[in-house]
Amino acid sequence: MQGMQAYGAGKAGGAFDPLTFFQQPQTILRLVCWLFSIVIFGCIANEGYVNRPDEIEEFCIFNRNQNACNYAVGMGTLAFLSCAAFLVLDVYFPQISSVKDRKKAVLADIGVSAFWSFVWFVGFCFLANQWQVAKEEDNPLREGADAARAAITFAFFSIFTWAVQAFLGFQKYKLGADSALFSQEYVDPTADPNAASPMGTDYTSYAADIDPAASTEPAFDGSAGYQGQEY
Repeated sequence: MQGMQAYGAGKAGGAFDPLTFFQQPQTILRLVCWLFSIVIFGCIANEGYVNRPDEIEEFCIFNRNQNACNYAVGMGTLAFLSCAAFLVLDVYFPQISSVKDRKKAVLADIGVSAFWSFVWFVGFCFLANQWQVAKEEDNPLREGADAARAAITFAFFSIFTWAVQAFLGFQKYKLGADSALFSQEYVDPTADPNAASPMGTDYTSYAADIDPAASTEPAFDGSAGYQGQEY
């Protein structure tokens, strides 16, 4: 019975094992997505703005398109926060006793992971295109070129890491719930006085309603030649 699970986690109330948690493929992949998001927004925030030698104001390294840098920094930051939030949920997930709540958490993981896979697909195409059409005279010293290429590369990798994350979530969803251990609607049996009886009848009060005198034989009058007997 110990191996029975609901949506990839055992019965609620077990002790948290950090070593087992960090060895799970889903946790490892979540940390990889988290790291990739740091690399993307870190590269653009630190080295993604350059200027010509005769200029003071800095512009986005991707064809001077501010939207490209904003997209990379903004999506990288949000992806970082999303990974952190779902890591916390992964830690708390085995403690969720309701099957319905577990199902909602798994579906949210699938939806969010698929969303971020699409976001990084758009981001990769956008950044790669703007980097390709960038003018050399806008950055003659090629400053920040490595950072720009790193952002594009990790945006590409993020497409697949988030897609695999969604796939793992779908696999967890397919596991479903084990009805032998979990109940979607749990009712405390002590709260219902009729729950002690399989037929829902309160036999204690039923027995109390029975007249004890009804089980005794009527006493006969001694004048008739018989002695009264009581049972």
